[in-house]
Amino acid sequence: MYLLTKVGAERNTNAFTSTMSSARKNDVKESVIRLMTRLAQEHKAVNLSQGVPNESPPWSLRMALAHGVLTGQPYEQAGETVFSEEKLQKDLVDLITEGSGNELVDQLNQYSPPMGRQDLRLEISKYYNRFYKYEISPDNITVTLGATEAFASALRTIGRPGDKCVVIEPFHELYANQCTIFYLEPIFVSLKVSNEQWVLDMTELEDALKEARILMFNSPHNPTGKVYTRQELKAIVDLCLKHSVYIVTDEIYEHMCYDESSHYLIPKEFPEMAERTLVCNSLGKSASATGWRLGWCLHPTEFSSTYRGIHDQMAVMSPHPMQHATLFYFGLPDAYFQGLSDRYRKRVEKLGRALKTAGFGIVFPQGAYYLFADYTKVKALRNMTCMEAAMYLLKSIGVACVPGDNFYGRKTENKAGDYLRFAACRSDEDLEEAARRLEVLNEEHP
Repeated sequence: MYLLTKVGAERNTNAFTSTMSSARKNDVKESVIRLMTRLAQEHKAVNLSQGVPNESPPWSLRMALAHGVLTGQPYEQAGETVFSEEKLQKDLVDLITEGSGNELVDQLNQYSPPMGRQDLRLEISKYYNRFYKYEISPDNITVTLGATEAFASALRTIGRPGDKCVVIEPFHELYANQCTIFYLEPIFVSLKVSNEQWVLDMTELEDALKEARILMFNSPHNPTGKVYTRQELKAIVDLCLKHSVYIVTDEIYEHMCYDESSHYLIPKEFPEMAERTLVCNSLGKSASATGWRLGWCLHPTEFSSTYRGIHDQMAVMSPHPMQHATLFYFGLPDAYFQGLSDRYRKRVEKLGRALKTAGFGIVFPQGAYYLFADYTKVKALRNMTCMEAAMYLLKSIGVACVPGDNFYGRKTENKAGDYLRFAACRSDEDLEEAARRLEVLNEEHP
C-alpha cells in the first residue's frame, strides 16, 4: 500500500512539475481579440473583431445607474412592486435640476457584500425560475466581476495545480489562458464541420475526460455558433458522471438561439449533474453592457464557501452601482429577452451574406453572434496565413476580425489556420458599411 501511494504521489508530482514548466514556457498572453480592437481604432476599420456592441443598454438600466451614483441610495417607489420607467426618469430629472435634497448616508458608491447584494441575488434566483423553472437559493449564487471572473473563480474552486481540463476547440482565448494562470493542464478536443454543422466527436471527448477533472463548456458557442441539442448534452453529462468530471459552463449567449435551437440549463435538465456543475453568466452581452463587469455564478452548496472566498480575494466585488442597476435588467419584460434572438439573427444573416458574396465559406450559426468563416477560397487571401489575412482585411479593406488560430490550442491541426472570426453584434449601420467594404475583395480579384 505504501508503494502504491508513493507511486501515485510521484505521478501527481510529475504532472504538477510538467504543468508548472509548461506554464513558465507559455506565459499568459495579451488578448489577441482586444489587440485587434485597438488596431481597428488605429486604422479606422469597422470593428468586427471583438464581441462588444456599440449600442447602449436599455434606458431604464442607464437611468437606474445614474440615479444610484448620484444619490448613493437604492431607488425605491413606495407601495409599488414594479419599477416605473416613467417615474424613474422624472425623479432623475428632478434630481439633476434640484439636487438630492438630503444628506443620507451614501450606500451604492461604497463596498457591497463581497458575494453581491442580497436583493440582486434574490432576483437572479427568480430569473432562473422564470426562464428555466429552476429553483436555486440565493446562498448558492455569487455576483462576480463579469463572467470572466466567474469562470476563473470556478476553475480555482474545483481545480488544483496539475489537474487536467478538457477544452473544446475552437474556444474563447480566456479558457486556455486561465488554465495557465491556475497551473491547470488543458486537453483539447475539437469541433469539426460535418454536413454543414459543427459536430463533437464523443469518442474523442471520452478519451479526454478519462484523464480530466473539469470540462469547460460553452453553449451557445463562441466562435462557431453551435448550440448543443439536449441529446448531445445528455451524452456529455453521462460521460462526465462516468468519469467523475465537473462542468464549468459559460452561458452568456443563452438568449441568442436561432430557428429551432434552444438553450438548456444543465442543472435543471440533468439533476444528477447539478452537484458537479458551476454555471457562469453575465448581463454583458444580453444587455449590451459589456463595460459594467456584472456577472454571476451558480455553485453547488458544497462549494459555496470556497467559491466566495476565492472571489473575495481575487475581485472583492462587482461594482456596487451596477449591481443595483442590474435589478432593472431582471425586471425587463419577456419580450425584451425573446427579441434578442431576432435582433442578432438578422445581423448574423446580413454579415453572413456579405461574407459569402466575398467568397468566404460559412456554416450558419445556431446561436451567439459570431461568424467563423473559412477564408481559404477568397482569392485575395488564400495564400496568406490567418494572421496575414486578418491584417490585410484590417489595413487594406478596413474591416477588423480575429485570426482563427487564436481559438485553437493545437494550432497546426483541424484546419485551425483556415478561419477568421467576425462579430455581428455591431449596429446595422456598421454591418452595412463592412459589407460595402468587403465588396472590394471581388472587385479587385475577379
